[in-house]
Amino acid sequence: MFIFKKIRFVSLLLALALTACSPQDTPAESDASTSGEDKSITLLFNVQSNTIDPHTDVNYTAVRAGIAETLVTIDNDLKLRPALAESWSSVDGQNWTFLIRKGATFHNGKPVDAAAVQASLKRAQELNPSVRNSLHIREMKSDGQVLTLVTEQPDPQLPSSLVHPNTAVLAIESTEGMPVGTGPFQFLSFKPASELNVERNRNYWGGTVRIARAKFAFNEDANARLLAIQAKSADIVYRPPIESFDQLRADPSLTLESLASLRTHQLIYNFNHADLKQEAVRRAFDALIDREAIVSGIMNGQATSAAGPFLAEAPFSPKYTPKAFDLAAARQSFAAAGYQVDNGRVLQDGQPLAFRLLTYQARAELPLIAQLIQANARELGITVDIRLVDNIDEYLAANNDWDLAVYSSITAPRGDASYFLNAAYTPEGALNYAHVHQPELEVLIGKLNAAISEGERNAIAQEAVGYIDKHVLNSYIIHPNHFVVYSNHVKNWVTSKSEYYLLTKDLDIE
Repeated sequence: MFIFKKIRFVSLLLALALTACSPQDTPAESDASTSGEDKSITLLFNVQSNTIDPHTDVNYTAVRAGIAETLVTIDNDLKLRPALAESWSSVDGQNWTFLIRKGATFHNGKPVDAAAVQASLKRAQELNPSVRNSLHIREMKSDGQVLTLVTEQPDPQLPSSLVHPNTAVLAIESTEGMPVGTGPFQFLSFKPASELNVERNRNYWGGTVRIARAKFAFNEDANARLLAIQAKSADIVYRPPIESFDQLRADPSLTLESLASLRTHQLIYNFNHADLKQEAVRRAFDALIDREAIVSGIMNGQATSAAGPFLAEAPFSPKYTPKAFDLAAARQSFAAAGYQVDNGRVLQDGQPLAFRLLTYQARAELPLIAQLIQANARELGITVDIRLVDNIDEYLAANNDWDLAVYSSITAPRGDASYFLNAAYTPEGALNYAHVHQPELEVLIGKLNAAISEGERNAIAQEAVGYIDKHVLNSYIIHPNHFVVYSNHVKNWVTSKSEYYLLTKDLDIE
C-alpha cells in the first residue's frame, strides 16, 4: 500500500507574544501494552552511525531511537508541539521563557529541571558549533522548572531551532558512548556502525511504552535491507530498493509507504578546488545533470526534479531558473571559463579535465546518480573518478581530497529556510563541507536570522536562495520521496516527514 502525501508548508513563525499549544492527546493504552514484557522489534536503518551522542551525531540516532528528546517537537503538519518544554513564551522575541515539564526524569532517575536543561544546552553548544550558531544564545538562567534564554538579537524562530535533534536534552552524566536521556527507550548497548539496542523506559513521562526492547540496526546495502524484511529478520526497513516496489506491494504481509519528503539530493562543489571556484565551471556541471532521467529512471517516479534546496511551492522559494540537461550548454560554459573545446572535448592546456566525485551507498540511488553524471561528463572528454565512502559527513568534514560530492540532506526540517541556509552557507555551518564563503549571501542570512515578520523572512529567504541559484553554489538534483516498508504485525507506525521520530512509545506489534 502506498501513501502519497503532498507536503504542506505551514509557517512556524512565532508571534512576539507566543505561547505553546497543549500536548497532543495520548492514545488509550491497549491490554497488549501492559502485558508485552517480551515484545521486541527490529528497525533496519539505511545510514550507519559511529556515535550516538545526539549533540554531535549528524544522523540523530539517539533521537530517532527514542533515547533522547528535545524541548520542542514537530508533527507531520510541520506544527510545533511541546515535548520536554510544556510551554514557551516571549514578549519581544529575544527574552524567552520555557516551562520545563514537571515529572519528567532522566533514565538514571534524576529529575529534569531547568538547571539540567541549561547544562545540556551548554554541553551541546560547546561540542557542536552549528548548535551554537543556530541558537545564538547570549544568556541562560534557570529557576526550578523555568528556563530563561536570552538571544543575541530578536529570534522568533528559537522554539523551532530547539526541534533539532542536536539540541536534545541529556543528563550531565552522559558520555559519547552512553547518552542518558528522557525518551521512551533507554540505552542497552551500542556497536558503532552496526546496531543500537534499547529497552523500555518504565518511568517515561509520556505514558506506557508498548515495546519492551528494540534493535536499531544499520545497513547501507539496499539489497541486504530488502532481504531482511523478506526474511522477517527486520520488522521495519528504511528505503528498500526502488526497483523492489512492485514486489513489496504484491506481498500481503507487508505495507509500503511513500510520501513527499523534506530532503534534497544535491551535487556539492569544493570551493577549495581552483576550477570549481569558477561559476562558469559549476554552471557547466549543472548542465550535465539529467534531472528528468533521474526522476523517471533511477527513482522510478518516486521523486520530483529540484531546481533549488526547497520545493518550488515553499513560501521561501524564489522563482527558480529553469534547469535542463544540455551538453552544448555545458561546453559553452567551459569555454566561457577559459577552457578549450576541441571536437566537443573540453581541455585545459591541451589536457583532459579530471575530477574526483564522492558519494555513499546509504541511499542506493546516489551512486547511480553519480554514475549518470560521470557518463555525461565523459561525453565532453572529462574524467570523473567516483569514490564511495562509508560515512560521507565524517569524510567531508575531515578531508579535502575531493572535488565533487553527490550528497543528500533534509533541507526544511522545521518548515523554514533558516536552518539549512545557516548550516550550509555560513563559515561555521555544520553542512558547509564545500567551504562556501560568500559575504553577500552571509549578510542576507544574517538579516534573515534577525527578521521577525513572516513576510519579511520569506522575502529575505527568497533573495538568499535566489543568490544560491544564480551563482550555482550547489546543484540541486531531486527531492526524493521518503519510503519505508514494514511487516503488517507492526502497529502504530508513523512515517515521520522530518525523519526525526522512529521508535516511539506507541509503536507496537501483535
